[in-house]
Amino acid sequence: MNNLQIPPEAIVSTSSTKPIELYAFIDPLCSSCFDLQPILRKLQVEYEQYFTLRVVLSTKLSTLNSFCTDDSLDADDFTHPALPSVAIKAAELQGKRAGVRYLQKLQEQFFLDTKNVASFSNLLAIAEEAQLDVEEFKSDLQSKEATRAFQCDLHISREMEVNESPSMVFFNEHIEDEGLKVCGVYSYEVYEQILAEMLDMKLSRQEPPTLDELFQRYHTLSTKEIASIYGVTNYAAERELKKRTLLQQLERIPLADTNQWRLKSYMHNV
Repeated sequence: MNNLQIPPEAIVSTSSTKPIELYAFIDPLCSSCFDLQPILRKLQVEYEQYFTLRVVLSTKLSTLNSFCTDDSLDADDFTHPALPSVAIKAAELQGKRAGVRYLQKLQEQFFLDTKNVASFSNLLAIAEEAQLDVEEFKSDLQSKEATRAFQCDLHISREMEVNESPSMVFFNEHIEDEGLKVCGVYSYEVYEQILAEMLDMKLSRQEPPTLDELFQRYHTLSTKEIASIYGVTNYAAERELKKRTLLQQLERIPLADTNQWRLKSYMHNV
């Protein structure tokens, strides 16, 4: 994409020396964005030594003017389409890892458990499940700070001319170079090739963590994800996952085209 530069609002001070900045623009309740999740995870598992990932919310909302941050919000009745995105930003106020945990749990509740995540009370319940400080989260969710953080993400989307969710934008360490924007979801190999081309080198793939370590990080994974990460067949992956189900370590969530496997009790070592 010509003349694609990092807007000032997107620049976050960091001590990281990783050569690639990767921005993932998602709408947390978009099914295509949920489909991108396994690709991002595999990129992290295999090539995280090369890039820093930043998730930017690009929720499609015509206006946020109707969103209210009144301390008297009724936790049982209040709903709003912006609430899930603002809630993710509120969780991030407790740290990046807290924000990642909350996003993962929110998407899990929406896509796997089909719960209404636009409900104030359900968002509080998700915060508890994600082991956040619930009182702090409740206060932040009703604050202008979380709303402004969400609006900042929307501004970054506009500045980078991101009009489609999901989209990924790659920048290398040379700030004067143009970024590369990829809209939609492609095969894993496409993103792998982009990384190699932007680094101008052959990538060195990291060894995957143990299965237990993988579930400690991501909590819920599909059979297809496990098979892809470890380079085994779906049958071999299912066999290993079923063993852990019998040991009461995992629970199986059957879907139309695959099975999802959820860690029953996790320590949130994201």
